[in-house]
Amino acid sequence: MGVCSRSNAAELIQAGRVRLNGAVKRNPETPVHLGSDRIEVDGRAAVAAQKIYRVLNKPRGAVTTASDEKGRATVYDFLTPISSSPPDAADGGATDAQTSWIAPVGRLDKASEGLLLLTNDSEWAARVLAPGTHLDKTYHVRIGQIVDDRLLAPLRKGIQSDGEMLRVQSVSLLRSGEKNSWLEVVLDEGKNRHIRRMLEALGVEVLRLVRVAIGPLALGDLAKGASRDLTAVEKAALDRAMSRSRTGS
Repeated sequence: MGVCSRSNAAELIQAGRVRLNGAVKRNPETPVHLGSDRIEVDGRAAVAAQKIYRVLNKPRGAVTTASDEKGRATVYDFLTPISSSPPDAADGGATDAQTSWIAPVGRLDKASEGLLLLTNDSEWAARVLAPGTHLDKTYHVRIGQIVDDRLLAPLRKGIQSDGEMLRVQSVSLLRSGEKNSWLEVVLDEGKNRHIRRMLEALGVEVLRLVRVAIGPLALGDLAKGASRDLTAVEKAALDRAMSRSRTGS
């Protein structure tokens, strides 16, 4: 319903704060018929929120969480009028002052930047992140050396790191300077610090890592730290891309 995240909902239910047709239910797996059943949270009727689909150009240095114990900037600091200190959001998420809870679709680590999706549609977010969807994520990566085939070949083959085989869908040289190069790396899966781990295994220093596209959605000219709602056309294009991936067409 977009009221909160799934894990936050489970905590509320197990704490006895949710009633189904007037009765407290502590099992998050209890079946519900949304068309006829009445759901209350803390005595107030739960109303399905308007779906929000937002894109942020995450700045380097911001952490992808609702709050940070070290006092670092979070992505919510850039999402006005969304609050950066939401109630009951232990797993991450924020509440829009006028609409509802919203949370990142996946993560970008503190040192990474670029395109980050946020939504209150948890089912849609799960489809974007699902390995079986194979929705391409495109990154531009600045590294501290000149690129040649001796670097590109092992990246294209795949690299073993901490017991995991890390692969890219494609990698190519964008441009080179006197000491540095920019790579374009496309992933159809995303493991923790995926690109950084691959390059670290080769002894390559990552100077910048920018996500520039998710499927057909490009970061474009969205300013650093700025956010906006997806257009209907952009949302439909993402949905079509995920449908094609699932059907293999």
